[in-house]
Amino acid sequence: MMSQDESKSRPMQELREKLQPEVAELIKQQRLNRLCEGTCFRKISTRRRQDKFWYCRLSPNHKVLHYGDVEEFLQGQIPHDSLPEKLAVADIKALITGKDCPHIKEKGALKQNKEVPELAFSILYESDEYLNFIAPDKHEYCIWTDGLNALLGKEMTSDLTKSDMDTLVTMEIKLRLLDLENIQVPEVPPPIPKEPIPAMDLKTVSPDSVVLL
Repeated sequence: MMSQDESKSRPMQELREKLQPEVAELIKQQRLNRLCEGTCFRKISTRRRQDKFWYCRLSPNHKVLHYGDVEEFLQGQIPHDSLPEKLAVADIKALITGKDCPHIKEKGALKQNKEVPELAFSILYESDEYLNFIAPDKHEYCIWTDGLNALLGKEMTSDLTKSDMDTLVTMEIKLRLLDLENIQVPEVPPPIPKEPIPAMDLKTVSPDSVVLL
């Protein structure tokens, strides 16, 4: 088990930095896989009426977002061909989050609800078209904003990514050190062995000098 001082030592910090790109790629693939599974989102309305829902998922080749309205809140996956609308990832211009989202700015009632802006994000495509989202919870918000940032070639900056990065890097370090747990490393290096005695060159030895026992 590593102590706090050991985990902050320079070699450990260097090892963490070395592992981070590999772990970041692992997290990226996990986020994209989740987007391929898809999520059911709630349509937010200021009017008091029956809730409506829509579903969005990323294509397996990571090139198209498929989406469309659904009758009820669904937990399982919906086939791509059941979702009539499409948005090419190449057409996405930017990802907008929080209070800067157009559907939060337009609806003052949503702005007053502190929880809603924290779950809001929008995709800007073409010149001024938006695909607006309200995530069902903070976890899905992090998954989708991370995944969309990854698709846009940007850094994943969510709290979930930071937590996953720390957890996975720490686990990898512990696994690498596991084999050294019961090995006693000597404080003093072992002595350097003496040079071996050179072999006798029989070509330079006269027959008269050879003594038989």
